[in-house]
Amino acid sequence: MSEEILLHEEDNGIVTLTLNRPEVMNSLNFAMLHALWEQIKALRFRAEVRVIIITGAGEKAFCAGADLKERTSLSEVQVKEFITTIRDLFTAIENLNQPVIAAVNGVALGGGTELTLAGDIRIASENASMGLTETRLAIIPGGGGTQRLPRLVGRSKAKEMIFTGSRVSAAEALDIGLVSKVCPQAALLAEARKMAGMICETGPVAVAQAKYAINKGMETDINTGLAIESNAYWITIPTQDRLEGLAAFREKRKPVYKGK
Repeated sequence: MSEEILLHEEDNGIVTLTLNRPEVMNSLNFAMLHALWEQIKALRFRAEVRVIIITGAGEKAFCAGADLKERTSLSEVQVKEFITTIRDLFTAIENLNQPVIAAVNGVALGGGTELTLAGDIRIASENASMGLTETRLAIIPGGGGTQRLPRLVGRSKAKEMIFTGSRVSAAEALDIGLVSKVCPQAALLAEARKMAGMICETGPVAVAQAKYAINKGMETDINTGLAIESNAYWITIPTQDRLEGLAAFREKRKPVYKGK
């Protein structure tokens, strides 16, 4: 088994978290969930961290879902604990102030796909395949998949995927809007970091408020959503960053944002 179950790397405001159980296709066990929880709790309040990238170790899998070997040893109560833990963890990832990019480097099934859905942007390698395959084990997605997938790809396509437990290729995932970009596996992390770098050039408060407005606005009617957007906009007006952006435009230079 890998010595470190979750790898952590930082570079210029970008944190890369790598699920590091390639020998079991980076499947999720209690230890992995707890390691992710600790990282997410620590990163949430670190203003210098602008973007979080989540990926998997190796060339075969992003995350194959729950560790079924561990699952067979769990009691019914422990299974409920696992599902509650994974659901709460993915919600915490979704609610991070920082944007989260899922770099899907191979197979992402069940909880693996649900982990990507909790992120903001998904980029897939050409060899990736994704799906919520839980019904093939006589259960349903329990980490938010029944709610997040239809909001992303539409009700009918989500039902097709969940009812049949089928997978989609990287190309089909791009076609249905499940991922926003597909690239060769060798270029995947570079593409994710390139996108993260572009985000790092923008105003931190603005990005956090834009994420909040999109996430919360999508859950309600458009008039309420517009009100949410207005309130989020008002938060950006008194910031030093907004004035810095105007000054940089006037002085024809790159702005230096401080998240204030």
